[in-house]
Amino acid sequence: MGQIARLAGIKIFGNLWAHSTAGSAPRLQRGGQRFEPAWVHRIAKNFKQEQSEDRRKKYMSKRVIIVHGWGSRPNSGWFVWLKKELEKRGFEVFCPFLPKPDEPRIKNWIPALEMIVGKPDEQTYFVGHSMGCQTIARYLATLPEGVKVGGVVFVGGFFRRLMNLDVDEQERSITNEWLNTPLDLLAVKKHMKKSVAIFSDNDRYVPIENQEDFRDFLGSKIVVEHGKGHFYQGGEMKELPSALKAIMEIAK
Repeated sequence: MGQIARLAGIKIFGNLWAHSTAGSAPRLQRGGQRFEPAWVHRIAKNFKQEQSEDRRKKYMSKRVIIVHGWGSRPNSGWFVWLKKELEKRGFEVFCPFLPKPDEPRIKNWIPALEMIVGKPDEQTYFVGHSMGCQTIARYLATLPEGVKVGGVVFVGGFFRRLMNLDVDEQERSITNEWLNTPLDLLAVKKHMKKSVAIFSDNDRYVPIENQEDFRDFLGSKIVVEHGKGHFYQGGEMKELPSALKAIMEIAK
C-alpha cells in the first residue's frame, strides 16, 4: 500500500492530474474518474513527509557525542535539551553512559568512549562537560596520525587545577589521576579541526585560569559565561544555549 501511495503521490506532483470545476464541490479527475480532494491531500501530505524524511537522512551525516562528567548522568542537566535541539537541526546525537560515573577512571572511560565512537572522522563532533572534556582530549590523543574529528565544545573543562575537592581519599585519588597523568595537548590539537571552550566566572571547581591551556595549546575559542557555576547545579541547569551556539559554529 505504501508503494501505491508513493506512486500516486508522484503522479500528483508530476502534474498528471487535472482539476475540474464542474459540480458544487471541487474534484480531481483523470480519464473520467473523480476523486475527493481530501483523499488526494492525504497522499500529498504523506509524500511530502517522506520527502522531508529523505532529506533529513541525506543531510544527517554529522554526529555529536555528548560526554558527561564526574558524578553526572546522560539524562541530567542540559544534556537532554542539547540532544533534542541538535536533533532538530539534523544531527545524529549520542549521549552515552560512561562506566562508574561516581568513580571515573582513565582506564575505564577512555576505552569506553573509543568503543562508542567507532570510526572517527571530520563529521564527528564532541561536547564534553567537566571530566568529560578530559575524556575527549585523552581519547583524541590516542588517534592514529592523520585522523581528525570535526571539532569539540569543552564546557567547564580543566587540565591544570581543580578546587574544593579532595574531601576524602577516593576524591583525592581521582583528582590526582586526571590532573597528573601525562597528556600531550599539542597532540590532541592535531586531531581536531576546531574547538570552543566555555567557562563560568564563578565555577567553584574549575578555576578560570584553566582557560589558558585550552587557548594556548588547543587553540580553542574561549567563551566566559557569567554566574553559571559549574554548568550543572545539581542537574538543575536544564539549558545551555552557549553550547548549542558553539557546536553550530564549529559544524558549519
